[in-house]
Amino acid sequence: MGVVVVLNGPNLNRLGTREPEVYGTQTLGDIEALVHSRAAELGWTVETFQSNHEGALIDRIHQAADDNADGIIINPGALSHYSYALFDALESVKLPAVEVHISDIDKREEWRRRSVVSPACVHVFKGHGAQGYVMALDLLVEHVSHRSAVKEGVH
Repeated sequence: MGVVVVLNGPNLNRLGTREPEVYGTQTLGDIEALVHSRAAELGWTVETFQSNHEGALIDRIHQAADDNADGIIINPGALSHYSYALFDALESVKLPAVEVHISDIDKREEWRRRSVVSPACVHVFKGHGAQGYVMALDLLVEHVSHRSAVKEGVH
């Protein structure tokens, strides 16, 4: 029914072994499987991408728009706190995006508490672990479906 691109930034490929007391023991593959499963239940498709490189993430955001994806879920990792380039990329494509953080960044180090990417997103989920990705998918599907209904004059 629709396509959502799930983007994961720097160091998220280390999930499962990286600070399990903060990020849990699920791997990125586990999280991707969880999101794919929920998307299948909803009749949607998910495309996943992870990179430790800001430019590669920006290129994938642009590609999502060029491929007519319906939305983006993004966990920018540490790029959240300083990457105005990711903000600009999300703003430029006009796709609804949801930002996800596995940990609650509001309860972490001071420098982690502000995301410069968030203003380009329709919502942010923080501190819900892997489930935050599923919550983001559900919200995007609802958002896109509602937007489509409004365009078609169905309320």
